[in-house]
Amino acid sequence: MSMKAEKITGSAPEIAITAALEAVMLLADEPVTPQVLATVVGVPAEQVEQICTALATEYESQGRGFVLARVAGGYRYQTAPSADVYVERFVRDGHSGRLSAAALETLAVVAYKQPISRQQVAEIRGVNVDGVLRTLQRRGYVDEVARLDGPGQAVLYGTTAQFLEHLGLDSLDELPALGEFVPDSDMVEALERRLRLIPSDSSSEISQSSAERQDQADLGEAVAD
Repeated sequence: MSMKAEKITGSAPEIAITAALEAVMLLADEPVTPQVLATVVGVPAEQVEQICTALATEYESQGRGFVLARVAGGYRYQTAPSADVYVERFVRDGHSGRLSAAALETLAVVAYKQPISRQQVAEIRGVNVDGVLRTLQRRGYVDEVARLDGPGQAVLYGTTAQFLEHLGLDSLDELPALGEFVPDSDMVEALERRLRLIPSDSSSEISQSSAERQDQADLGEAVAD
C-alpha cells in the first residue's frame, strides 16, 4: 500500500513526516518508542503508530529485504526473515574482511581504555561510533562487559578473547605501551614550530621590522640633509 507523504507544518523547508520517521529509526541502534518519535516530528503518538504500521505493511508487500518491526514497545528496522540465509552468509564471510581505518582506531581506543562506554569512545575520536562498534561486536572483537553505575547505566565495552587470539597475545598486559607511539619532546617542539605561530615571537618580529624601517627612514633623511 502506497502512502501519501505527510508534512511537518511550520518547518522550513518542509520535511515529510514519513521520511523523518524513517531517518530517525534508521539512525537509532535501539527500538524507538512512539512517544519519542512523536516528540521528534511534532505529531501525536497515535499518528506515529499509524504511519509506522502503514510503512511496515508497505515494506512487506514490496518484498523488501528489511522490515519495520515492533520490538520492546518501540520500532526498529531489521533484516527480513526471508533473507536470513544471505545475512548469515555475509556475516560469516565478513570475518575475513579487513577492518576500516575507523574500525581500527575505535578498536584501539577500546583496547587501551576499557571498560569504556560508547559515548566516551565517541568523545575521544570526535565522531559517532555506533556503527563501527556494532561492526566490531559482530566480528567478535569487542563485547559488552559491564554497565556504568547511576542514571542510564550506559553499556561498557571491552575486548574479547578472539581479539587477543587474532593479535597473538596472551593477555592485555602484552599490548604495546602507548609511550612507544608518542613523539619525544624534541619532535613535539619541532612540530609546534611548523604548525603554529607563537604570538610573542610574531609581535617581536613585527616590532623589529618596524624599527628597521624607521632606522632606514632616518638614515634617508640624514643623507638628504
